[in-house]
Amino acid sequence: MLKEFKEFAVRGNVLDLAVGVIIGAAFGKVITSLVDDIIMPPIGVVTGGVDFSNIFIPLNGADYASLAQARQAGAPTLNIGLFINAVVKFLIVAVVLFAVVKALNMMKRKAAADPTPEVPAPPTKQEVLLTEIRDALVAREKA
Repeated sequence: MLKEFKEFAVRGNVLDLAVGVIIGAAFGKVITSLVDDIIMPPIGVVTGGVDFSNIFIPLNGADYASLAQARQAGAPTLNIGLFINAVVKFLIVAVVLFAVVKALNMMKRKAAADPTPEVPAPPTKQEVLLTEIRDALVAREKA
């Protein structure tokens, strides 16, 4: 059973998947930072200083100055701003993945449309010998 697991774990597909998951997690952190630290602050400035991460609706009817205060008080909240941030992150990841898949598809189409011409294999010794015999018989008939 251990041998089977080792064969499974060392197979190329499993390793490719593991690398993909690790890179995906790191990419997710980069996208989170991009949205939270670079994209949303200018949008907040354009919208009059709105901090999207602090857009929330407390469901208990109380008033809180920030989402952190509402969470500290244990109040149930609808976190609209965090949802907007998550949607922006998703859209960025979707656009990047679309671009990657499109580039891969273009490379596949280009490779399929422009295959390298196959070079015919050289004749075998038997084919060379049979060709010589044929040529000798044709030359004998002509003489």
